[in-house]
Amino acid sequence: MATAEQGAENGTDEAPGPTDEGRTPSGQHGRSGEPGPSGQRTPSGQPGSSGRRTPSDRRGPSERRGPSERRGLLADASLSAVLAGLITVVVSCSGPLLVVLAAAAAGHLTDEQTASWVWAACVGSGVTCAVLSWWTRIPVITAFSTPGAAVLVGSLGDYSYPEAVGAFLVSGLFMALVGLTGVFGKVMRRVPPGIVAAMLAGVLFSFGVGLFSALDGAPVAVLVSLATYLAVKQRSPRYAVAWALLAAVLVTAVVPGIDASSVDIGLTLPVLTAPEFTGSALVGLAVPLAVVTMASQNAPGLAVLAACGYRPDDRLLITATGLASTALAPLGGHAVNLAAITAAISTGVEAHRDPRRRYVAGVACGVFYLLAGVCGAALVGLFTALPPELIAVVAGVALLATFSTSLAQAVADEQGRDAAVVTFLTTASGVTLGGVGSACWGLVLGLVTHLALTARRRRGARREQRKAE
Repeated sequence: MATAEQGAENGTDEAPGPTDEGRTPSGQHGRSGEPGPSGQRTPSGQPGSSGRRTPSDRRGPSERRGPSERRGLLADASLSAVLAGLITVVVSCSGPLLVVLAAAAAGHLTDEQTASWVWAACVGSGVTCAVLSWWTRIPVITAFSTPGAAVLVGSLGDYSYPEAVGAFLVSGLFMALVGLTGVFGKVMRRVPPGIVAAMLAGVLFSFGVGLFSALDGAPVAVLVSLATYLAVKQRSPRYAVAWALLAAVLVTAVVPGIDASSVDIGLTLPVLTAPEFTGSALVGLAVPLAVVTMASQNAPGLAVLAACGYRPDDRLLITATGLASTALAPLGGHAVNLAAITAAISTGVEAHRDPRRRYVAGVACGVFYLLAGVCGAALVGLFTALPPELIAVVAGVALLATFSTSLAQAVADEQGRDAAVVTFLTTASGVTLGGVGSACWGLVLGLVTHLALTARRRRGARREQRKAE
């Protein structure tokens, strides 16, 4: 019998077996016979003899299999998935963390309060990542709200810290309640797949450009990392990103100029702050924080999972992250939400060619988040010391395959191509209007374009039908 290692050498990701035939991503609730991300169909080929979806059809593949057929975490684990989780945390804790530090500075927080904020953000993301990924068997990647932190940069200084904590708590409760209703997920499921793929490609565009923009500051690291990625991808695609990451780190390590003196090794203890509720803080902090988090993070986060072929339980994910935000608010956490940009690292083919085994990347991401949270003070110093070019190279290489796949899916449907292009360009522009990021505006303008063109085609079809009659 072939082993998993032999399967990898032959271009596959696991040993063949009777339970591997026709499986689609765990957590996908489509009808039997619909192709998953790998293009394979489920075994039955039909939704049922009556043509209607039965309760068994509505459940995900992992729910339809018996307990003896459900693979364990260790059996599904792979180096590529674990490294994808590590890279996700590295990227999440680089630029986004600096936004959190800027917000903390704007609010005149003490060093202990700032470290507690980082602890809450990382621990909240880690617990939700690991638990939700393991429970749903899909790579659920969560993060602390970067757009929300950006909103706080300009407004946190107008309120006391207890007032801000009260606003964080109310914002988390609001997001949890929205998740319970299920309305948010119903709206997202009506978005055409081409627009979703175009939004994801637009989000990842800046990372692809950033990879080559880093040529100015670190040409050797970029070229060596890219050459390593392309060389390894020809022989072992699963490990191409891992080798590219190693090459970039080694090249950067021999270059002088990295100052690690600000890294304070030690455990971080959270600081509990009693919330204070005021009308001004609820209007000035809670409302905009909840709106931008739902629009700029949770909406694209669900779209990223959909673009990778998964059909997540939006009620579970939005409610769980909202409750996590509520629980961690007294410790400084402003918002935990579905990741949008960094999620593509762990949900794409580079994490694992088998979509059912990518959930391991989510679990690994959660573990690395927890380690980062425990060492929150050291994390602040570490990512301040790392060259930004290294982060750009690692993120750009890790997202190349996902970007190309999303771009191809976006323009695959000729009738929906115009709407997809509008979505892609709007998202890639990075525009922010009313505190809402470009990913949300890309979805909105893409949908408007789609509806306008669809209505025009329908009117034309009706005119042709009347003429024929």
